[in-house]
Amino acid sequence: MDEKEIQKLQKGEVFITLTYLPDDVVSVSSRIHINAHPEAVWKTLTDYDNLSSYLPKVMASDVVERHGNEIILDQTGKTGIFIFEKVVNFRLKLSEEYPNSISFEQIAGDFLVYQGEWLLETSNAIQGTLLSYNAKLKPIFFAPPILVSFVQWQDLPGILTAHKQRAEAL
Repeated sequence: MDEKEIQKLQKGEVFITLTYLPDDVVSVSSRIHINAHPEAVWKTLTDYDNLSSYLPKVMASDVVERHGNEIILDQTGKTGIFIFEKVVNFRLKLSEEYPNSISFEQIAGDFLVYQGEWLLETSNAIQGTLLSYNAKLKPIFFAPPILVSFVQWQDLPGILTAHKQRAEAL
């Protein structure tokens, strides 16, 4: 991280990078600075049964199974833009590595590809936690990659900011 990026993160900016991969898969990477210890960010990320109470577009989130650091999670959310919103459902297999990362992969649902990770990092250059979200996405329904990337560009700042606000309030 250079000084300019650190300053932007400290001001609350959300960084988003989108890449188009073969077979209409969209790769997204995003990052936000949270002025809280990794433990508080972890607590926010892993409050799976309550994600719908504060994350935009998450309508339901329920732990189905838990075996140590392996979790099966059902989620329902809204995706799309303007009047073209669609309700999507997916079952995710999560693998937690406290307090550094949560990897996820859809095992059933409305995506052909939905996998990624949440990363929690600390740095000597910036106090608090850097929260990163990296994912590869391809819906099962027709949605051109440009539309998928636009939706990610539109939705991720709200999702990351909601995690930030909640973790900073703990």
